[in-house]
Amino acid sequence: MSYKDYYTILGVARTAGPEKIQRAYKKLARKYHPDISKETNAEERFKEVGEAYGVLKDEKKRALYDQHGESWKAVSEGRAPPPDADRVKVDFSGDGFNPEEFGDLSSIFEAFFKQGFGQRGRTGVRREWKIAGTDHEVAVELTLEQAFEGGEHEIRLRDMETGKEQHLKVRVPAGVQPGRRLRLAGQGGKGQGGGPDGDLYLLIHINPHSVFRLEKGDLHVSLPLSPWEAALGATVDLKTLEENVKLKIPPGSSTGRKIRLRNKGYFKSTKLRGDLYAEVRVDVPRKLTDAERELWKKLAHGSQFQPRAE
Repeated sequence: MSYKDYYTILGVARTAGPEKIQRAYKKLARKYHPDISKETNAEERFKEVGEAYGVLKDEKKRALYDQHGESWKAVSEGRAPPPDADRVKVDFSGDGFNPEEFGDLSSIFEAFFKQGFGQRGRTGVRREWKIAGTDHEVAVELTLEQAFEGGEHEIRLRDMETGKEQHLKVRVPAGVQPGRRLRLAGQGGKGQGGGPDGDLYLLIHINPHSVFRLEKGDLHVSLPLSPWEAALGATVDLKTLEENVKLKIPPGSSTGRKIRLRNKGYFKSTKLRGDLYAEVRVDVPRKLTDAERELWKKLAHGSQFQPRAE
């Protein structure tokens, strides 16, 4: 028997994770199940796929296989690798599959996939298999205000196969975190043969805001000030997500200074509120009247301020 590459058999990369390996196995086991497959070598391929999955799904067995190839089992039992390393003993024991436990191959398939269509096995006994619907995931875009306030929102989904549009009402928790997945039970793919429908997962995405920048639950906003407000100090209006507040500007505030408003940001978690940081930006007038120009000249001649002094 020639060397069997279990990764090639399942059609996955050697770096594939457990979930990807399981998905690949289910797909191939369904394709090559002897009771329903029309492939000429279905039973052989089904056993081969089961063998590969029995090893790769187990963390310890997989590690030994990656290190010793098909000699992994001999090594695991404390034996020296067989002289002919190309020969493999198919192992359905331990954490793998046990044919005696499941009966015939149809029982194995039934136990793993619970399908919902009738099928006669080799014994002539009719079984009812149920197929669970697949889970779906869609991205849902919210404005910062919508995510902050939460509440009920209507989303529209279009079936790529039928083109039909579905309208769903979704309750979004206030302060939902970007990247969170909301589960809608039974709103995914339809099950077959009485099998349960899959779930629909909504991946939350918060769109960029025209005023605020969201960063790890804190909000950042640019605060433009006139030169005299920055130099003399002032009290200015500032809009937050909830209300307008009066913000006191300390005298001598230069561009880049950040003024912190505690608990006025977004949410870091369901109970912990973030802060709001107002970053000072000193703006100067682009056009001056004659009177304003004279005032600036007087200030220039009378001021001792030297911004480039060491």
